[in-house]
Formats: sequence, structure tokens, C-alpha cells
Amino acid sequence: MARPLDHDKRAELLAGVVAYIADHGLAELSLRPLAAELGTSSRMLIHYFGTKEELLVQALATQRPDIAAVFAGVSDAAALRARLTAFFEANVLDREGSRSVRVLLQVLGAACAPAGPYARYANEAIAVFVGTLAAALGRIDTVEDPEAVATLLISGLRGIIQDRLITGDIDRTARAARRLIAQNI
Repeated sequence: MARPLDHDKRAELLAGVVAYIADHGLAELSLRPLAAELGTSSRMLIHYFGTKEELLVQALATQRPDIAAVFAGVSDAAALRARLTAFFEANVLDREGSRSVRVLLQVLGAACAPAGPYARYANEAIAVFVGTLAAALGRIDTVEDPEAVATLLISGLRGIIQDRLITGDIDRTARAARRLIAQNI
């Protein structure tokens, strides 16, 4: 008879996976060292999650912000610029936010590989961000082609965040983010 899942333990493992990947990277992820770091065994990780890829996808799902709430009620350009700037800063300066972003960027990179195991997750994540931002942009009369503008903003900010995480240059990347947002909203 299979052992029932301990949901508290499962949640603890998912949080630990995100921290581990942020600190050690996705490219060389192996279940044994991950399990050792988490104080469990690779067999138990498989018991809880099935595969290494599913473990990562579920861990990332716990980190996805409520994008709809970020842009809820925004109907003018100034408010949208302020919310988007605040969201950008919160996700690169805050320790937990930057950890999640660091892991997400690694998964998006891995999803570029043909038939990569994270392609579905990456497509869904991008669709949620672009769709939600496009809906907020659509409420602003002066924005032409909200979907294209949302794509430009999300992709541009993702690149700026990656630059900041790699170089550590907070001032330059903050200026670039503010300029990107101001020029497109």
C-alpha cells in the first residue's frame, strides 16, 4: 500500500527546491544532491512528484505571483506605470522575489531547447503575463495594440532583470526599466 502524501512536507519540499535551484542552478540539477540538501531521499522526491521535471514545475507554480491582482483596477497610464515599476522592483530587489525570478529565468532558458520538458510551463507563464498586462493596457485609450506592447514590456523587463541578476548593476538597470515602461505606456 502506497504511503499517503504529507501535504505539509510536500509544501516544505517545494519551497526548498526553489531555494536550491536559485543557489545551485538548474543546468546540473540532480535528484540525489537536491534530496540530500532537503533532508530526504531521491526516492521520496519521486514519491511526492513523479519526475524531476514535475517537481520543478510544481515548485515554480508555488512562486507564480497573482498577476491579475497586480494590475486589477488600473485604468490610467500613470497608475499602470507605477504598478509595473513597483512589480519590477519587488521582483528583483526582494530576496524571495529575486530567488523566484532567478529560477524562472533558468526554466525559460531551458524551455528554448527543442521538446524541452519545461516548454508547456514556460508558454503558460508567458501567456499569463502578456495576457494580463495586455488586458490592463487595453483599458488605457492611448495604447495601440495592447498585446504587442505587453509583449515588448514583458520581454524587455525580463532581459533587464536578467542583466541585473548577472551584473548586479542596480542603478543602470533601474533606469532602463523605468525608461522602457515610460516609453511604452
